Amino acid sequence: MSNPAAFRDQTNWSGGYYELAIEVGSTEDAAIQAVLSAVWSAAGVRGCFAFTDREPEDQEPVPCTVSSLDEYGHLHGQVLLPTGQLAVCGGVAIRGGDDSSDWLDFYVPTGALDKTGIPYWDGRPFYRSAVMDDWLAGVGTETFERAPFSLGVIGWEVSGCTDAATLAGRLPDERGIGYLLPQQEGLLYGAADN
Repeated sequence: MSNPAAFRDQTNWSGGYYELAIEVGSTEDAAIQAVLSAVWSAAGVRGCFAFTDREPEDQEPVPCTVSSLDEYGHLHGQVLLPTGQLAVCGGVAIRGGDDSSDWLDFYVPTGALDKTGIPYWDGRPFYRSAVMDDWLAGVGTETFERAPFSLGVIGWEVSGCTDAATLAGRLPDERGIGYLLPQQEGLLYGAADN
């Protein structure tokens, strides 16, 4: 099996993203910086790099900052998955502009997941992994403790599929993805259930 943590193996970066997409709740750099720092720490990401065409040891790390996101588009690192395997990972910001919230997406590419053996597709017309969902929910919960946010969604390519205003504080009755929804008593995790 090839190495899911290798940066230069471009198949690791292919196939889309299994992600924790966080609606920050603000467009201020300080707010997205707080979420970026918290998620990188909560996930235990190793390193912060700009390029995927060279291994971490062959490039200088970049600061894990909004400025780096703005300059490079994505930030990359390696993360220990819940199965104990090291894999490539990344983060990207989707800036909302003046009239909406920014999003920060933390992801493991499905190309790398393929090499870990973590199942995420069973023939249904969508991807889902209970192992990845629960792990990303834990990352999101720890992130929220350090940097509160408006909404988190978990699954394959989930960024922008809904927003906090649309949900209005309520989980959908049927969930094809996972949700991290702030409530007065804390963060509510609604796991995918259909």
